[in-house]
Amino acid sequence: MNLVEIDRALRKLRLSGMADVLDIRIQGAAAERQPHVDFLSALVGDELLRRQDRLLARRIKQAGFRDGGKTLDSFDLDFNKKTNRQLVYELATARFIERREDVLFLGPPGTGKSHLAQALGLSAIQQGHRVLYREAHVLLDELADATLEKRRKEVMTDFATVPLLIIDDLGMRKLPTTAAEDLLELIMRRYERASTLLTSNRPVEDWGKLLGDTAAVSALLDRLLHHAHVLQCGPRSWRTHHAANLPKAAASQ
Repeated sequence: MNLVEIDRALRKLRLSGMADVLDIRIQGAAAERQPHVDFLSALVGDELLRRQDRLLARRIKQAGFRDGGKTLDSFDLDFNKKTNRQLVYELATARFIERREDVLFLGPPGTGKSHLAQALGLSAIQQGHRVLYREAHVLLDELADATLEKRRKEVMTDFATVPLLIIDDLGMRKLPTTAAEDLLELIMRRYERASTLLTSNRPVEDWGKLLGDTAAVSALLDRLLHHAHVLQCGPRSWRTHHAANLPKAAASQ
């Protein structure tokens, strides 16, 4: 085989990571008089790296994050100095997913709950875990649509079995009358089997009124909080701080 034929064969075998660097690797091996084993090892490494990158990109897309690119590095932990940074960094290790523990972020709007939740989701993906992200009202709408389309079992199974499910912004929008029952079913199915990260701008004492079913909420919280890490976010709002600084920035120009 010549190089063109080898390239074609590699791509037919779905080894594009090798094919893309084959010519460069051959030139490098010749220049350095590289042993055959080292040359082959480098090519195999190129293919593995390409596949890992593709898997990472695919899992990030499948997660459905609302705001792409939210990372822990871009979160200013000094803005709210009372934030439990030790807990944040512990959660970033993703060990809570391996232990099937849950996480609850509570605090006023604008205090970084969604940013942190998505950043931790991205960190979990980078460490090999599958993640799904949904705003609370979107998740409940999906379940409602799936029920009408007779796909509820399939959709509920997807939500119930993913290693990390992030339910964001509970309390930000009015929820359907079935919200408490749907969330209870989901949390019960995930309890001690998979990890759930939930964020809310409402204290847990208000969830009975929020969801309209005190008994269901009590059962939900009993399971959610059993093995949970609770992070209080705030009290300062990023958005309020940013809005207040806009006139100053404009005046200085």
